Amino acid sequence: MTDLPCRVAVCWLSPELEQPARALAMRLQLPVLAANSSEAELLLQVGSDGLSLQATGVDAPGAVRVDFVEGALAHRRQFGGGAGQMVAKAVGLRGAVRPTVLDATAGLGRDAFVLAALGCEVTLIERQPIIAALLEDGLQRARQAGGEVAEIATRMQLIQADAIETMANWSAAVPQVIHLDPMFPHRDKSALVKKEMRLFRPLAGDDLDAPALLAAALQLASHRVAVKRPRKASAIDGPPPSAQLNGQSSRYDIYGKKKLT
Repeated sequence: MTDLPCRVAVCWLSPELEQPARALAMRLQLPVLAANSSEAELLLQVGSDGLSLQATGVDAPGAVRVDFVEGALAHRRQFGGGAGQMVAKAVGLRGAVRPTVLDATAGLGRDAFVLAALGCEVTLIERQPIIAALLEDGLQRARQAGGEVAEIATRMQLIQADAIETMANWSAAVPQVIHLDPMFPHRDKSALVKKEMRLFRPLAGDDLDAPALLAAALQLASHRVAVKRPRKASAIDGPPPSAQLNGQSSRYDIYGKKKLT
C-alpha cells in the first residue's frame, strides 16, 4: 500500500466496474474495500460517471471529481471573463500572445483548463498520485466528449511526478511561463475550509517545499513565473516578485524574466 498520511482505498459503485477498480487499485498500490466501508478515511470511487474521492466520516463533505464538460468549469469557460480573468493576466495573455505554460501544481486542473480554453498549450504536473488519477480521469472524459471541450483537452498534457525534480531534469521544450499554486499552511482553524481542501490536505499536506518549487521554476521558465497566493499571505521565500496582481481573496506574485511577445 502507498505510504499516505491517511488510509485510502478504492471501491466500485456498480458490479460491472469491479475490474477497472481493481486495476486502478493495483496501479496506485491501494487496498480495495466495499463502497459502504468505513475502514478507510477516503474512498476513491469508480463510478459510471468517472472517478470521485469521498471521505467516510460522519460530517464528510460530498465527493469530489474533475468535470471539464459540465458544471462550474463549463460556466466559467462560457461566461468567466475570457482573457480578462486574473490567471490569464498573470501568465501574460494579451492580444494574440498565448504563451506555453507549465502548471507545476495542477491540483484539479481548473486554472490549466481556463488557460487551455483561451488557447494556451499547458503541461500539468501533479505529484500526488490520487489527485493525478482524478485529473487524468477528467481529461479522458473531456477528450471523449467531443466538440470544443475535447479540443481544449488536447492542449492539456498531464505528468504525474514531483514538480521540483521534474523541472530540474526538464528535457522538453522550455515553457515560457510557469504557474504555481502551492498549498499553504492553514492557520485560521475556525474558517470553513472548502471541501476539496478538506479532502486533499490529508493527502497532499502543505507545500513546505514551496521555496524550492519557486527556485526550480525560476531556473526553468524562459519568460515568467506566476505564483498564486492568498491575498494577505507573505511572498514565498526567495527573490522578491517584480509585480503583483491583486484579486478579492487571492493575488498573483509575478516574477518577470523576459517580456512576452
